[in-house]
Amino acid sequence: MNLVHVRRFWLAGVVLAAVLALLPFSFHAERHLETATRIDGSEAGKVPQELATRFHSPFVDRVVLVIQGLPPADSEEGEQALATIEEKLKEEPGVSGVVSRLDFRDSIFLGKGGGTFILVGLASTDGPVEALVPKLHAIENSLQDQLRGRYPALKLELTGETPLNFDIRKASADDVHHAESLVIPGTLALLLVAFGSLVAALIPVAVGQFAIATALAIAGFLALRWHLSILVQNLSTMLGLGLGIDYALLMVSRFREAIASEQNGFKASAIAARQAGRTLLISASTVAIGFVALMTVPISEVRSIGIAGVLVAGMSVLLANTLVPALLAALGPRINAGRVPFIASWDEHRAARKEDRWRRWGKVIVARPWTAIFLAGVPLLLLASQAARLDTSVPRGDWLPSAAESVRALHTLEKMDRVGIVYSLRAIVELPVDSIAQTDTGWNALDRFTKRLASDPRSDRVISITTMAESDRSGLVNLPRETRRAFLSRDGRAALVEVLPGTSVSLNDQVNWVRELRTTGAAALTGMPGATLRIGGIPALTADYQQIVRERFASVMALVVGGTLLALLGGFRSLFAAVKAIALNLLSVAASFGALVLVFQDGHGIRFFGVPEGTVSIFPIVPIVAFAIVFGLSMDYEVFLVARVLEERRRGLSEEDAIPEGLAKTAGLITSAAAIMIVVFAAFTFGSFLVIKMLGFTLAIAVLIDATLVRIVIGPALLRVAGDWNWWPGGLADGPSAPVITGGE
Repeated sequence: MNLVHVRRFWLAGVVLAAVLALLPFSFHAERHLETATRIDGSEAGKVPQELATRFHSPFVDRVVLVIQGLPPADSEEGEQALATIEEKLKEEPGVSGVVSRLDFRDSIFLGKGGGTFILVGLASTDGPVEALVPKLHAIENSLQDQLRGRYPALKLELTGETPLNFDIRKASADDVHHAESLVIPGTLALLLVAFGSLVAALIPVAVGQFAIATALAIAGFLALRWHLSILVQNLSTMLGLGLGIDYALLMVSRFREAIASEQNGFKASAIAARQAGRTLLISASTVAIGFVALMTVPISEVRSIGIAGVLVAGMSVLLANTLVPALLAALGPRINAGRVPFIASWDEHRAARKEDRWRRWGKVIVARPWTAIFLAGVPLLLLASQAARLDTSVPRGDWLPSAAESVRALHTLEKMDRVGIVYSLRAIVELPVDSIAQTDTGWNALDRFTKRLASDPRSDRVISITTMAESDRSGLVNLPRETRRAFLSRDGRAALVEVLPGTSVSLNDQVNWVRELRTTGAAALTGMPGATLRIGGIPALTADYQQIVRERFASVMALVVGGTLLALLGGFRSLFAAVKAIALNLLSVAASFGALVLVFQDGHGIRFFGVPEGTVSIFPIVPIVAFAIVFGLSMDYEVFLVARVLEERRRGLSEEDAIPEGLAKTAGLITSAAAIMIVVFAAFTFGSFLVIKMLGFTLAIAVLIDATLVRIVIGPALLRVAGDWNWWPGGLADGPSAPVITGGE
């Protein structure tokens, strides 16, 4: 073993030690990931900050305890039961405030059907408020056990933004475990078919698992300093199983090709690393470019996906270029150990004819390139045209995990006609000079604003200090201290106005309402020049989210396309090859978006994915994330094919001969890698998380389209049409001695 091999084994040993050291931390990464959406600098995000600092409100973060099965809340017996529940809640250290019918004699607490609710403020000093949800569940169960003797029909359920986020976290984790249980057997079966050997098949699966674990562990450490979304868990698993397996698949494929003629494992490993290593670096670079672009978007979810993608791509290429070659060198011919008798013999028979079939296919494409472009291009263009109808408003329907308690409680509030308490608009009005509490001018401005909102047909109730004081500002003295803190700032110049939308008002209508109020402005709404308005709550956060995604989509596209173009120009030294790859990727992305519109937005075949009807629109995060991911993943197959055709040209073949030869060497790898990707992404379409369903479907369709019609038909046909222009200006300059950038099986 020479010095080069020794160094490679040492490097592989260091990487393996680092992976094993990080492995235990991957199991605890989930607890550091957040479900709440954070938008840097958003107006909706400033409202809770202001409520905490200027108002010192006990209800900055709050949950809703929905109560059924008690006597009416306005009866003496009902009040006694409520008092018992309130007393128990106030004993919890994380509870900063409690409001019910006992504290606020308002009909809002009297829901249809006799139910009621308690508003519970949270203030956690030890970690995120989400950590208080299990404690509240324990109190809830204790109260049910205590009171069910007298009230057998009693049902207590927790909901609100924080419990919903908590349950989404659990649904996300369950989806990951479910997807892994489907993906790993499926990918292992595909790898067995591809290799006919258990040892060769297990290596890519192990690399995929290691890539996921290390990426999650590192993300867990990063989450201690930065806000990272729970989507890191889904995306790390999805991409780790896809990229990690695909990259290891390429390395193992090249090693088996080398070991067939070179029985020395060390030499065969060096050949495979040299031939496939640079291809993997270019491929990982193009993938990483898309994720780096996502990191520029000031939304925690999108940025988290970008970080997860960079980590997974980096770890996948690192493992494939260090650990895998060292393992292959140690195995040598034993890479074919554990051969499955029927599959192995079938694989040997198939391998003898596979390249000839792809070579013949390449000759058909070369002979009739324009026909191939027309037959494959027209259906794709028709499918891509549907992407123009993509609607990125909030999807219609019940897309929250139905089994979660917080979702059931939300539905209970809907039946009680009180769901607006969860989806309320939290508007802070600030006057330039006058004190709301101490001057008639300030009081009247707030009252005018409150009545303006109350007169809107989308409003069910509007709550502010002017409605609670009932008469005039002299009634403020009768309000409880907690209420004053919640609705009036300490300096008296700013007030909170809580707007509860009607049950029949959709979230999209609420989002549009937020935009209308912001456009109108506080001066017009209050009649006081210089007044300012900030709107928070779920509808306002959704409006900010959609606005930022729409504003940043173009810049993300430009960064991804520009960065990928530079990477390809550096790899191929060919303008046409790079531009062609970009154009074909855009076609793949547009066609996958068209399929997303037809299936999810329009509802054609959507029941197959466990969704009862079309969603009418698509989550705004899906197109921007899918574009960045698809663009990088699709480039893998372009790099594999074009690099091999370029290698054949440098060896002296004509364009007519190099294209069929390149297809013969790479088409099998492309289809095998794509099949694994499709299995991975498709598995995530059967979870309960609708946004992940949409993303998994889009990625699976994009890979299917790209690895078949685009790379196997349109791509080779365009290479034939362009001829020597494919490699202008410097692709062929170095001739046969040029370094090889290749991929193949």
